[in-house]
Amino acid sequence: MWLYDLLFSLDVKAILLFIVFFLLVANFLKNRNAENYPPGPLALPLVGHLFSVDLGRPHFTFTKLTKAYGNVFSIRFGRDKMVFVCGYKMVKEAIVTQAENFVDRPYSPLFERVYNGTSAGLFTSNGETWKKQRRFALSTLRNFGLGKSSMEQSICEECHHLLEEMEKEKGGAFHPARLFNNAVSNIICQLVMGRRFDYSDHNFQILLKYLSGAMQLEGSIWGLLYEAFPGVMKHLPGPHNKIFSYYKYLEGFISQEIQRHKKDLDPNNPRDYIDTFILEMHNHQGESNLGFSEANLALCSLDLFVAGTETTSTTLLWALTFLIKNPDVQEKVQAEIDRVIGQTRQPTMADRPNMPYTDAVIHEIQRMGNIVPLNGLRMAAKDTTLGGYFIPKGTALMPMLTSVLFDKNEWETPDTFNPRHFLDAEGKFVRREAFLPFSAGKRVCLGEGLARMELFLFFVSLFQKFTFSTLDGVELDTEGVIGTTHVPKPFKVYAKAR
Repeated sequence: MWLYDLLFSLDVKAILLFIVFFLLVANFLKNRNAENYPPGPLALPLVGHLFSVDLGRPHFTFTKLTKAYGNVFSIRFGRDKMVFVCGYKMVKEAIVTQAENFVDRPYSPLFERVYNGTSAGLFTSNGETWKKQRRFALSTLRNFGLGKSSMEQSICEECHHLLEEMEKEKGGAFHPARLFNNAVSNIICQLVMGRRFDYSDHNFQILLKYLSGAMQLEGSIWGLLYEAFPGVMKHLPGPHNKIFSYYKYLEGFISQEIQRHKKDLDPNNPRDYIDTFILEMHNHQGESNLGFSEANLALCSLDLFVAGTETTSTTLLWALTFLIKNPDVQEKVQAEIDRVIGQTRQPTMADRPNMPYTDAVIHEIQRMGNIVPLNGLRMAAKDTTLGGYFIPKGTALMPMLTSVLFDKNEWETPDTFNPRHFLDAEGKFVRREAFLPFSAGKRVCLGEGLARMELFLFFVSLFQKFTFSTLDGVELDTEGVIGTTHVPKPFKVYAKAR
């Protein structure tokens, strides 16, 4: 009997060893790379490099990998392999020179669930649907003021509301994040929904809170785990489930706006993006491949709302951070504002060419703030090569923007806040090719023009009226918190009227 038990025990161990061996071999065969595929660190079975990445600062991990493997390397998260492209020259090669090949987005389990199982919206859609929707969005937003004096006036009016809210603090310490979110979001709300919201509007505050929460969780370990193991994660409790509940709330809010628009729509006088989209739906009935449906209207509006709020308001937070830490820069900006505009006249975009130092400071804030440390994933439409390596069709590609904004071959002092990066020897503003905070190529941020206008007018208005400082003994942190965007840690400021 004891001999039988021993043999049975040996059989069980042998079976377990065989299973482990089989899984390892299967994992190797499934994940082995094509010949001349970009190199990368050794991956663990099943999980890949998931636990070797500093999830608090993933862009730091990927930057370190360039030292070992060069500017084109590969990693794997769970089942998903991706190629990272780093440095200005290689990123430009991928998304500008080979723009047609790397224009589409790869499949994303997370966004498939967010977008209700469809490849829709403006961010994740591909092919003709994406081309048509992007062109439509650009032309519609331009018709409603994007890049025009009417839009400039709307921003200036919102600047007035923002300054009024700061004056209500009466010199006391306050958190600026909420005010910036309100102000910036109201600009895109006017373009998309045709109205602005009061800073005390409770429902709007919840909307902005959920927006920030969704963006933070998407770029966290929870979003990464969902992308790597969707079949398991969708059945597990955890913070990742908040991503979908937050987006559901945001989509519901916009759907209510769509219903409100449908009730009082004047076909001869569209007021905003939603009105124009509804009219376009009637013109394209039966052409489902173009994306003109009510469901896609909600998703496209959501994409515009998300993109038009988080990045610009976060840049303004970094503006306060860097100018409080560099009071000499704040003084020089205010001196230029006083010289060109004075302390009473409202700033206009016509002032920007006469304010090279201020313009340089704004650009350096964007560079050092590094609002989108990674980028949106791209996908190879066909077999190609990058940096001498073979990139098979269907490969997910990450053009890392951090590596461009801090490229030691492009910036004199890449790790230091230095507005002179954008000034020549005579103090004139200089454009830099490696300045790509909005990405580049066919997927370049479609709101770049609006964001540039907002940043200049909000920034100048703030420092024209106030001198900013923080609590005594507090050193503002420049490391920030990484989600989908790179956000400063919460901080309080004093706004002293000038």
